[in-house]
Amino acid sequence: MSTGRYEAHDGDEGETEGGNRGEGQGEDVRKDGGGTGGGGSGSGPTRPGPGRPPRIPLPRASVEDTGRPLPDLDGPAPLVLEHRVLKSLLGAWALAACSPEETLTVEAHLGDCGPCADEALRLREAVGLLHPAESLDLDPALRTRVLESCLERRPPRIPVPRWASAYDAETARLDALLQDFGDAEWHAPVRLRWFDSDEPTSRRTTVAGVIAHLMTVDGLVAVGLGLDDPLGDVPADRPTPASRTEAFWRASHFPPTRSVRAPWREQSHDVVRTASFTGGREGGLPVSYGDFELPLHDALLDRAFECWVHAEDIAEAVDYPYAPPSARHLHDMIDLGARMLPGALARRRRPGPAAPAGAPGRSVRLEIEGLGGGEWLIPLDSPSVGSAEREVAHVALDGVEFCQLAAGHVSPAEAAAGQSGDRSAIKDVLFAAASLSRM
Repeated sequence: MSTGRYEAHDGDEGETEGGNRGEGQGEDVRKDGGGTGGGGSGSGPTRPGPGRPPRIPLPRASVEDTGRPLPDLDGPAPLVLEHRVLKSLLGAWALAACSPEETLTVEAHLGDCGPCADEALRLREAVGLLHPAESLDLDPALRTRVLESCLERRPPRIPVPRWASAYDAETARLDALLQDFGDAEWHAPVRLRWFDSDEPTSRRTTVAGVIAHLMTVDGLVAVGLGLDDPLGDVPADRPTPASRTEAFWRASHFPPTRSVRAPWREQSHDVVRTASFTGGREGGLPVSYGDFELPLHDALLDRAFECWVHAEDIAEAVDYPYAPPSARHLHDMIDLGARMLPGALARRRRPGPAAPAGAPGRSVRLEIEGLGGGEWLIPLDSPSVGSAEREVAHVALDGVEFCQLAAGHVSPAEAAAGQSGDRSAIKDVLFAAASLSRM
């Protein structure tokens, strides 16, 4: 048999004839097997017999015993350079573009040369201005500022009405978030949340399913403007946002994919364009939501609000940060919610959850702090204007938190940052705000 044949071995056997062995054993192998790797009969290296110690490797040799130069522990040695050369290196030093030797030489020179030290300080400060520390995500108000600047220089022939600008901005922001999504992100699970009968409710879907939901509900505004209904011939049980969404999902042979983005974005463009062609005169056009109606200007604010809320749901699903709307748009959304609260209070009193009506004119002062803040007097007992003289309670919330409450993402018990006065009235207002939420 060939002496080069592979043989299995365990951890106690040597790998080569010349491998390290225990003391005295290597000598025995050399005597038995010579230098060819054969044993006494030429069949292979001698294996340790019973009672012999296992062969172990000898300690590794130290670098000090090899005769090789030891590594330099003191770092690079400084260079000897003329003053004019050192001065020319200050710019590269400020940009951290020098070699280690040049950096050491320049910094040693700065300790001795005052003019160069002053120049280096100025250059380092200039580099700081070139690289400000800021987030990679764009300010949500940047688009509005750029458009306003452009429109000041060249006013549009057909301007977008102010009451449609929030919807225009929020759909554009969501579209920017979606543009780089791959298949995995489009199918990421999203849980839609809202309050129903004072209880938190949720519905599981995907990112693509959320865009389909936005498209079908935006279709209510599109139909009100005379545009095509995205549902087409698909019948819905009721003309409500939830029923229309469920009908669209049921009619899809497969779960919605990235293909839903293009028709949603095209519809949002058509809505803004058509609203602009009205010249702002049709802001009071009624838009039916099935159970209630909103004038067109409020319906577009409502759609902007839901677009932002669901954009945050999508961003959370893909673990990406998403900023609130600009302060002006957020204020308009909060104002819409505050104006809808009296009607929500009245609807809650019909089945009985809210406290019975008291003296006419009772009001709760709603103070919104932070972004988009302000104050509103919410009438408790009638849809009339609130009265400061009949104020029975005061509740304060952060602007974004109020919107999260109205979206059903925060429970009423956890929403109020500060409150004083009639606790029952405050509870009614907070639960009425949560009842504004829907799928």
